[in-house]
Amino acid sequence: MAGINTMERAARKRATVRGRTGPGPARVVIEGVTPQIDAGRHPIKRIVGDTVSVEADVYKDGHDLLAARVCFRPVEERAWRHAAMRYDYNEDRWLGSFIPDRIGRWVYTVEAWTDVIGSWRSDLQKKADAGADVVEHLAEGIALIEAALREAKGPTRDSLRMSLDAMKDGRLSIDDRLRTALSPTIGNLLSGHVDAASLTRFDHELQVVVDRRAAGFAAWYEMFPRSQGEDPVGHGTFADAARRLPELAELGFDVIYLAPIHPIGHTNRKGPNNALEAGPDDPGSPWAIGSEHGGHTAIEPRLGTIDDFVAFVEEARSLGMEVALDYALQCSPDHPWAKEHPEWFFVRPDGSIKYAENPPKKYEDIYPLNFWCDDYEALWNECKEVFLYWMDKGVRIFRVDNPHTKPLSFWEWVIREIQTEHPDVIFLSEAFTRPKRMKGLAKLGFTQSYTYFTWRNSAAELREYLTELTTTEMAEYFRPNLFVNTPDILHEFLQKGGRPAFRIRLTLAATLSPLYGMYSGFELCENVARDSGGEEYLDSEKYQVRVRDWSAPGHIKEDVSLLNRIRRECAALGTLTNLTFHVSENDHILFYRKTAPGEDILVAVNCDPHRAHDTIVHVPVAEMGLAPDEPYTVHDLLTGDRYYWRGARNFVRLDPAHQVAHVLRVERGGK
Repeated sequence: MAGINTMERAARKRATVRGRTGPGPARVVIEGVTPQIDAGRHPIKRIVGDTVSVEADVYKDGHDLLAARVCFRPVEERAWRHAAMRYDYNEDRWLGSFIPDRIGRWVYTVEAWTDVIGSWRSDLQKKADAGADVVEHLAEGIALIEAALREAKGPTRDSLRMSLDAMKDGRLSIDDRLRTALSPTIGNLLSGHVDAASLTRFDHELQVVVDRRAAGFAAWYEMFPRSQGEDPVGHGTFADAARRLPELAELGFDVIYLAPIHPIGHTNRKGPNNALEAGPDDPGSPWAIGSEHGGHTAIEPRLGTIDDFVAFVEEARSLGMEVALDYALQCSPDHPWAKEHPEWFFVRPDGSIKYAENPPKKYEDIYPLNFWCDDYEALWNECKEVFLYWMDKGVRIFRVDNPHTKPLSFWEWVIREIQTEHPDVIFLSEAFTRPKRMKGLAKLGFTQSYTYFTWRNSAAELREYLTELTTTEMAEYFRPNLFVNTPDILHEFLQKGGRPAFRIRLTLAATLSPLYGMYSGFELCENVARDSGGEEYLDSEKYQVRVRDWSAPGHIKEDVSLLNRIRRECAALGTLTNLTFHVSENDHILFYRKTAPGEDILVAVNCDPHRAHDTIVHVPVAEMGLAPDEPYTVHDLLTGDRYYWRGARNFVRLDPAHQVAHVLRVERGGK
């Protein structure tokens, strides 16, 4: 019987004990509810349409049967929705689920009660099987059903009345009355009956943030608009960047992420390769935000106007892509805030404002904000207004620069403030920091997170790290966006591995996670570092305009386009937690499976960019529903080749000079 009946509501009004909905002390114990993060302090995350599977330990004294259900609702609604839970005898655990049907924040919990009618029917069956007298027990059941009948409505009430009349009919034999009492009809009619006297609710309302599809599946491309022109000594514009959009759409990207587009300060402007002195025509770092032209809600004049930016956003949208903006809460000495609100910064004893440092690095062109200044409420609200301004211009995705250097409570507040009214907004955390702080930011609200993927290059490292991301509690709240490179990170693997290294890392990122990204130039296999042993690019685009030949020899754009198409066509590659690793007898070849209903994708990647390797991979045939010696076909989606395999152990050879990986779709019925 759906909904909360009158008896339930009356009992809840009498509740006096925490976790109790009926009168008096709780009669049922509910504990071990999952999923929950830090005892319910933080929400889990899901994509709209995903299943939220809920489990709990439910028990009580004695031998009575129990019933339980998941209660769930959007936070803005008062009425609970319900989904029945089933009991797994082997695990001694109750299991249920629900599917959020719209984005936003939801709450869920678990309720349980004594299944008085089920318990009565169970005892009645035992007595009948033992040949015992059942007359008195039958009478007890009639009283229970009469009480339930008062709450029943419509066809359920009519059917229940007919069964009850048969149970009470003295003209019928006791065996006929017994058959009615134990019939499936009675069980089905009363399966939703709630015993209000014992009804108990778990003492926490847990939360789930439900995001739109782009929060969980997207290919990102990072660009500097000023480098999208054709004049090597000029400065690109939004119009130049817009001319690149059709190609990026053709390559299969979903999100175009722009480095900061705001006015760049003059004071202590950095020159090429982070030189301390800039020439008169050097553009400076886009992260040194603010000049006489404005601050975080202004456009660098050489890029164009706000109308040009809006046109860029609309052009991207017309091609099926979204624009993400960099959100960097720092200021150049020329930022309007430095003059209007010096109290928002760190002020030295001599009255000057302190520039940013990360010893031994110095950032003289940047002032950090003091988020705990005396006027912090005004500062926090101004930072929120920056989000709202760009949202008004059509932006719904923000990549947040170095969030771990700002108060965690600020992020929890501002993300909640924004998403309460605009649940479609996506926040990506760019925090390369200690694990607990990185996880904490995700718990506090960031939709997606940068990861340590860039520094995980061997098969063993990747297996260990992705297992953590996909099978531990992290999978409930931490959505990894696997960037293959960034303007700050050119890993040694790419510097020394040549073109094969770029193809390897691309394949891994695109198939291990439904979220991945690249910084422009990766598709051209740019791999020259500024310093030996460092990760900074030579002639970094952070400090100068870089005009490229996007069709230069040796590019891997065909790989990018193909992998992005495969990702869109294969449902198995659109989910994070369906990843399982399997045995490869050569440690250089990583072998894993991703699965979806009716689809199995097997991926083998040679993680050594310098040498060919062969191996025997152990295919999980039993998990795929195949007999131990059953033949099957694997179709390589990268080359179009088909291989005919049998059983678990199969041969793979990968030469990085030609093919770094197999992405294999399993086809049943091989020869």
